[in-house]
Amino acid sequence: MLANHQFQLNYVTDLLGRRQLDAQDIIRQIVDFQVAIPSWALGTGGTRFGRYPSGGEPRSLEEKIEDVGLLHRLNGSSNSISLHIPWDIPQDIPALEQQLREQKLVIDSVNSNTFQDQKEQPYSYKFGSLLHTEEATRQQAIQHNIDCIGYGKQLGAKVLTVWLADGSNFPGQQHFRQAYQRTADSLASIYEAMPSDWTMLIEYKPYEPHFYSMVIPDWGTSYALSQATGKNAQVLVDLGHHLPNTNIEQIVARLLHFGRLGGFHFNGSSYGDDDLTTGSSKPFQLFLIFNELVDGKLDQAVNNPAVAYMIDASHNTKDPLEDLLQSVNSILTSYAKALIVDRATLRDAQLNNDVVKAEEILRDAFLTDVRPLVMEAYRQSGGALDPIAAYRAERIREQLIQRRGKLSVSTGL
Repeated sequence: MLANHQFQLNYVTDLLGRRQLDAQDIIRQIVDFQVAIPSWALGTGGTRFGRYPSGGEPRSLEEKIEDVGLLHRLNGSSNSISLHIPWDIPQDIPALEQQLREQKLVIDSVNSNTFQDQKEQPYSYKFGSLLHTEEATRQQAIQHNIDCIGYGKQLGAKVLTVWLADGSNFPGQQHFRQAYQRTADSLASIYEAMPSDWTMLIEYKPYEPHFYSMVIPDWGTSYALSQATGKNAQVLVDLGHHLPNTNIEQIVARLLHFGRLGGFHFNGSSYGDDDLTTGSSKPFQLFLIFNELVDGKLDQAVNNPAVAYMIDASHNTKDPLEDLLQSVNSILTSYAKALIVDRATLRDAQLNNDVVKAEEILRDAFLTDVRPLVMEAYRQSGGALDPIAAYRAERIREQLIQRRGKLSVSTGL
């Protein structure tokens, strides 16, 4: 395999060199690109109709860290974990810190959960959390987010992700303007409790679990709330949180222009919040999104903070770890393709309204086989040339089942 890889890498290196592109510089940028793994994606997901456990699922935060360590050992590109509270409340902090150091991992962010009621929770979120008409319920949700910040501080995280399931199902159920204002006031209270070097990511979603209205249904509402909350409040873009045929790459460009693009949740989607493997059905769209991300990074006029990248998926028919390896590979491949776009020629075509040439420049980059560059990045990071093949060759799932059991169920699902 190594000899075949070297042959393909030499070919791509020569091809890019003819375009005045340095393959080693592109590989270095791929190596530097890291994608956080969500703790909830390490177990088998499901639908409201059924769930099919894969066996060997992580039963604790410690086992989730172990699984992310396995992924990072295989691809060298997954050095951080995003926690979901209260599913992953840390207990033995010194032991967790030691485990993270051994696995060469960090805790990237903490995600609050006000979309379900927990055991012994005094007030229900059936009719909302941060927008609830009753102050006691709002205060409960606010305190939960503040608690999440506390857990994150213990483990070195500096990002709080807020996704609200708040909304309504029927006309007249909520007063739209008052519901928005209560949400804004609640976010302000959480923001005041957040350390000054933290970032709050405000996520949006057009529907689900409510189907008449969502309090934060689109990027514009999230942007307005970010502006009102403070300079460290940013918009989080989840690729599945858009209506069909939405131009997500334009949203990305707009948020970069405003300096409010804080984070990404990568997944694959055909209809809505499908939470499938990243790039599985719309690889060209994923490339176009990365084209805007790279363009914004290279543009000195863009003043946007570093973007937090994370996968957000729910697996039902695939081995969760294989799915995550596939997603990371799709992300890095799209990133690599965006790095080889001839931007000077593209800009000239755009200024001269040469529609065909501009499109062909993007298509040329998209159709270029950059897989050898990604594989070399894996190798230089200490990972495997083919992480999925290595995962299967080492029979990792079988080992996990042997240690954890065939019927083990991941916490939080």
